[in-house]
Amino acid sequence: VQLVEAGGGLVQPGDSLRLSCTASGLTFNPYYMGWFRQAPGQERKFVARITWNGFNTLYADSVKGRFIVSLDKAQNTMYLQMNSLKPDDAAEYFCALPARRRISSTQHLATSYDYWGQGTQVTVSS
Repeated sequence: VQLVEAGGGLVQPGDSLRLSCTASGLTFNPYYMGWFRQAPGQERKFVARITWNGFNTLYADSVKGRFIVSLDKAQNTMYLQMNSLKPDDAAEYFCALPARRRISSTQHLATSYDYWGQGTQVTVSS
């Protein structure tokens, strides 16, 4: 399984950005996919998760109401629409998916994901 993120860049506070994550080599139902981010010197943090049927989403409190995660199953691509970006949103953004299903209460944990992309950098600065 390979995950490739794209769409990062330099934006100003208040701007929007859309990230994508395309999965290839999938031979199983991944049940869900997730977005995480990691700023320099900090641990990797959960951002959002979407179930593979696209019906259920979960967001970190810090992005709720500003970010939207979506899924195009035909393209095996997950998106993260990021609106009203803040300097605190600046980080390397990673997508991930599990090799097997974990219970819902753990799907915000990085340990619930087995495959990771290489990351895409988002910089928010005026």
